[in-house]
Amino acid sequence: MLASETSCHFAPLGENRATLRNCMAQIGLTKARSLGAIAEAIEQSGGSTTRVFAKAELPIDLLQEPDKLLLLRDQVRLLAFAVEEIGDPALPAKLSSNIGALGLGPLGRRVCAAATLGEAIACAEAETPRLLQTATWTGLAKVDRGSALYGYQITESIDIGRQINEVLALGYLLDVVRYFMGPGWRPERAIVTGATLPARSEIEAALDCEVAFGGPTAGLILPADCLKTVNPTPYRLIEDPDARPMPIYGDFAACVEHLLLLGMHAERPSIARVSGRLGMSRRSLQRRLTEERVTFAEIQQRVLLGKAKEMLAGSDLSINQMAFELGYSDPAHFSRAFQNWVGVPPSTWRRARKDPDPARSQCGFRLHDSSRTSSRNMCSETSDNST
Repeated sequence: MLASETSCHFAPLGENRATLRNCMAQIGLTKARSLGAIAEAIEQSGGSTTRVFAKAELPIDLLQEPDKLLLLRDQVRLLAFAVEEIGDPALPAKLSSNIGALGLGPLGRRVCAAATLGEAIACAEAETPRLLQTATWTGLAKVDRGSALYGYQITESIDIGRQINEVLALGYLLDVVRYFMGPGWRPERAIVTGATLPARSEIEAALDCEVAFGGPTAGLILPADCLKTVNPTPYRLIEDPDARPMPIYGDFAACVEHLLLLGMHAERPSIARVSGRLGMSRRSLQRRLTEERVTFAEIQQRVLLGKAKEMLAGSDLSINQMAFELGYSDPAHFSRAFQNWVGVPPSTWRRARKDPDPARSQCGFRLHDSSRTSSRNMCSETSDNST
């Protein structure tokens, strides 16, 4: 059969259609833990990690913060730029094949602890949005004529790197199945979307299986009987403190907040920049936030206050240095804004944190209830950052 003649128009199983519909409305977030392997591959090939991260508009400091959340589309873009940097279209297949399912951290360990392959796939579908990334679907698609599709799909609109990310996913899907079926197992066929597949032979060599393109959903076609295969070496699952859940699924305000936190590595992101990173207009972003009864200024205030408290409590930076780090051109503006939020100047708050005696330290400061006033003050002092 020709590569473009996949002819396997699998539809999701009925019970999974609702999951897919819910995913379609989400903006994807993922953990930064996979960025280290990408950076290592770039360096080993003689490329520039700094240049690739700059192209993707991501701070290179993320390599030291594997549990930091970033936009899924940004990780996909980073991988696409890494492929371009080192000139190796098979890089995604090599990465996932080398890392394997267990390299996915808490998610991989849970999947490899399942009793059967079918239960492992069900676990991956349920736990991926909680432990690894949102706005993606992975699970079992329609079983037909004795075959099944173990599928993967990014459910948000992403223009750059979609097929590259699917090739990356195929390596993880294959490793899950091979954990149960043995390292020599091959699917009837692996499928990616798209009209062509650059470097197909190199990708097939890295994955050790045939890869077709042109399908409606990426994934592996396998005999349905494989789903009953018992786990030969169940992973011994212990309580994992690293298995922290993702933000509340579908919470758009949380997504904006994480994007603001990520942007604080460089400079305070404006509403125009945040809306651009989310692929929507400024008005659309404001409308979505209004639906959740919050404003961009309120989220920005919450992020700035959290970062300010973190710096005051955990660093020796001067107030002037902190103001600069938080995007204020004038330290007096920062001190005034902080006092509006908490009720005391930042220097007083810092002394209170260091003094364990509540009678002397004036503990009990809290954010003012008049958030509209403090938000307005903060915005008026940094109007160049809100346009």
